[in-house]
Amino acid sequence: MMGLTKGKVNTTYVIGAIKTNQEDMRDFLFTLGCYPGEEVTIISKLAGNYIINIKDARYSIDESLANSIFV
Repeated sequence: MMGLTKGKVNTTYVIGAIKTNQEDMRDFLFTLGCYPGEEVTIISKLAGNYIINIKDARYSIDESLANSIFV
């Protein structure tokens, strides 16, 4: 597995794990629908911000959140 930050733009990945020690960060990602087994697509990367697509919805997350998502 690799962190989402190492992923390529316009490529769909399956989330393998959410790895963070911060419970609030994990809860936030779960509210976005970001949990193991779900598909995520990186739409763009710009200045440490990532636009991702999960379940036909687009979200902007920062690099620390993207680093918590392993695909």
